[in-house]
Amino acid sequence: MQQHYDYIITGAGCAGLSLLRRMMAHSFFSNKKILVIDKEQKNNNDRTWCFWEQQPGLFEEIVYHRWQQIDFYSDHFSARYDIAPYQYKMIRGIDLYSSVLDKARRFSNISILQENVRSVINNENYATVRTTTKKLSGDYLFNSIIFNNWKQEALQQKDVYALLQHFKGWMIETNKTAFDEHRATFMDFRISQDKGTAFVYVLPVAKNKALVEHTLFSENILEQHEYDAMLQDYIYSTLNIEKYTIIHAEYGVIPMTNYNFPKGDGRLINIGTAGGQTKASSGYTFRFIQKHSERIINALVHGKDPLHMQSILDKRFHLYDGILLNVLQNKKMGGDKIFAQLFKKNAPQTILKFLDNETNFREELKIMNSVSLSTFLPATIRQIFK
Repeated sequence: MQQHYDYIITGAGCAGLSLLRRMMAHSFFSNKKILVIDKEQKNNNDRTWCFWEQQPGLFEEIVYHRWQQIDFYSDHFSARYDIAPYQYKMIRGIDLYSSVLDKARRFSNISILQENVRSVINNENYATVRTTTKKLSGDYLFNSIIFNNWKQEALQQKDVYALLQHFKGWMIETNKTAFDEHRATFMDFRISQDKGTAFVYVLPVAKNKALVEHTLFSENILEQHEYDAMLQDYIYSTLNIEKYTIIHAEYGVIPMTNYNFPKGDGRLINIGTAGGQTKASSGYTFRFIQKHSERIINALVHGKDPLHMQSILDKRFHLYDGILLNVLQNKKMGGDKIFAQLFKKNAPQTILKFLDNETNFREELKIMNSVSLSTFLPATIRQIFK
């Protein structure tokens, strides 16, 4: 007889652990059998999440660093901003994994299984997961693993774009003061745009220590040595740092696509990037995961279906994302020029609000009026009538 749980979470990444953290904080789940499955031990600092908030969030106690000033650089426009009431925050992967999983191990109703997930399936009244050695079922299954070849499917659909945001970052340490730890470089486009929209961000966590990350929007990823060369050049040429030690490196690839990731089916609910919680036009994911997790918890507590369909608001921002991807993939205008126009003509708080899908229509009209009408109008018409 297969083991049955109230809730199963497949994937102990940001989405799965954010949901689990909220379950542990609510008395409704204290007598529910919960299972978390992941093939990894989650004991490596394999990624960093950066995001902005106006208020303390669920993971406030593990925020590694925060900034209230940001710099924007491009060959077309540059500026320094105070982003209050927002704070730009950094959370390290290892801190999120440790804080949630260590606490979960103290709950008798929560089990953690380290195995590879082979498949997840919805049934009429429950969902099933197959691992390497087990078949398990749950009243609800929350899945953050992408099983399908989303890019191949996207490319077969009309007016669906399939770019990738790929990045490599180094946490470097110098033997002398090199950074202002109170100010972050949000985007620096003053680098080659030959391979696609590219920028570097610099996140100082001390006067001699910072995360320097190169990000590229393109259809294909690069060889590792190419990222290394670009990071070396930026650190030497732009930051004017000759001697440093790399104390940590991270690499990742995020979908930048208006492909509709399946939200789930019945008792199977997709979360995280697998559930479409990565913003298509920017790659930002952390805050969207938090909002999605809150909606799921609220639905479960009130006996409602946690499989949420898109609201009109979600569809509106999905349209905006598609328009920008149309412009970028068809190379109608470089991303460096687009973001320069946005930052030149709008308050940074409005841009951050827009990137969080929280602006109202009036604010969105102002943002749309900031960019080239001749470039964006044809893309807008195409996306509306696709």
